[in-house]
Amino acid sequence: MPRIALGVAYDGSAWNGWQTQPHGRTVQDTLEAALAQFADRPVATICAGRTDTGVHAAMQVVHLDTDAQRRDESWVRGVNALLPPSIAVRWARVVQDDFHARFSAASRTYVYLLINDRVRSPLWAGRAGWCFQPLDIEAMRQAAACLIGEHDFSSFRSSQCQARHPVRVMHRLDIATQGDLIVVTLRANAFLHHMVRNLMGALLQVGQGRKPAAWMAELLAARDRTQGAPTFMPDGLYLAAIEYPERFALGELDGTRLILPSVS
Repeated sequence: MPRIALGVAYDGSAWNGWQTQPHGRTVQDTLEAALAQFADRPVATICAGRTDTGVHAAMQVVHLDTDAQRRDESWVRGVNALLPPSIAVRWARVVQDDFHARFSAASRTYVYLLINDRVRSPLWAGRAGWCFQPLDIEAMRQAAACLIGEHDFSSFRSSQCQARHPVRVMHRLDIATQGDLIVVTLRANAFLHHMVRNLMGALLQVGQGRKPAAWMAELLAARDRTQGAPTFMPDGLYLAAIEYPERFALGELDGTRLILPSVS
């Protein structure tokens, strides 16, 4: 059967994460129900990266195998007609049989949006994290520098993480500001469960002056989650981009401009 890749975006506020659950209130359950109705047969999907409750995606990639014959644009328009407003298929392509949305991915990029203002903004509710204390951005950048490269990220790993090992390669960790909005961009070969939110919690400890910038390296070396900061809120977290080897000819799957026009 042909293998089809889909680019999917969703507002995670109303959903209990990506992965299917018995109650059906997940992005995967809702997408597969729409796909089954459109293809007139059951459809199973595999995603590039599972997202938790309240986490968004500007560029989730999934693959499916089906003998349903449809044009690429029909997979987009037809499935979207059956989806709620908070989920949308952005593109569809026939891919090679050995393409795997998860295991073929070379890297994932997450973006965390954080409002740093003394008063919360209802316009960003569910779309960005919030910190009312003033933040030392330069100290946060200094703390983040030690995270680049290959490390054991056990200090930032959820106790419920099912990954076989905690070693990951962090390619990029940038912290930019746009007025009261702080944009944290992280790219790695893969991420552990709650890794980005735990990193955000630690960065905020430094930004608020509760810990020195050098503490981040000590925490990383400790490989002990109990020494870390509390897991930060999911509201501002977006799966933003997936990178695949050139042989799959998928191009640049970058959804950061769906989050903010100038984020990249």
